[in-house]
Amino acid sequence: MTRHHADKPRMQGAARLREFLRLDREGGMHSAIRALHARPHARAEDSRKAAEYARIARGHLR
Repeated sequence: MTRHHADKPRMQGAARLREFLRLDREGGMHSAIRALHARPHARAEDSRKAAEYARIARGHLR
């Protein structure tokens, strides 16, 4: 029989951190997603007015 996964030793210290950082670097953001985030937001004048009215209604006066 094999051991239960909870009975196996966990990675400790620097090895665990190193593995986490490796996975984070390899799982970087795709270039298409990065380009979408870099695009400026296109807003119509009507939506800006609605946002300002809502802000004033909430009582957030500059």
